[in-house]
Amino acid sequence: MTVSSEALPDVASLTFEQARDELVRVVAELEQGAPTLEHSLALWERGEALAQRCEDWLLGAKRRLEEARPASEGTRA
Repeated sequence: MTVSSEALPDVASLTFEQARDELVRVVAELEQGAPTLEHSLALWERGEALAQRCEDWLLGAKRRLEEARPASEGTRA
């Protein structure tokens, strides 16, 4: 994986699964050791953005579940 802002999609446009899968690839590449410090930093920054995207998706899903729960509990007899 080469980190280039031109080749990679905008993090904000990724689904949870896409962001998670790319984050796994970024972490694997960081663990292997990037050829330059600049490349390592670019990977780290992309990884941080991807992790935030995943967290945003999960928080949104949790919020939706919490909103749906009172409605469904109120309809039980």
